[in-house]
Amino acid sequence: MNQKIQLIHPDGKNAVNIEKEKYDLIKKVILSILKSNGETTHAEILNAITEDFNKNKIKFKGSINWYLEWVKLDLEARKEIKRVKDQSTVKFNIT
Repeated sequence: MNQKIQLIHPDGKNAVNIEKEKYDLIKKVILSILKSNGETTHAEILNAITEDFNKNKIKFKGSINWYLEWVKLDLEARKEIKRVKDQSTVKFNIT
């Protein structure tokens, strides 16, 4: 059985639990892209994850966008990344 991790929401709302392996995979790419590029949009992070999975031939079951959103919210709640509003665009950065 796959190990699960309980996520937390930055606003204290109910959060999901997901497979730790998927969490770690998405988290690694999010932090890597933010370290490399600084402030980055959700769409740019999604593109980076998709490219990384394709390049490394990673077969991911489920919606990458759904997992990205939840892992991103969890990382915000844990203060590992922060949301930055740039006019009408929301970007993310490492704290």
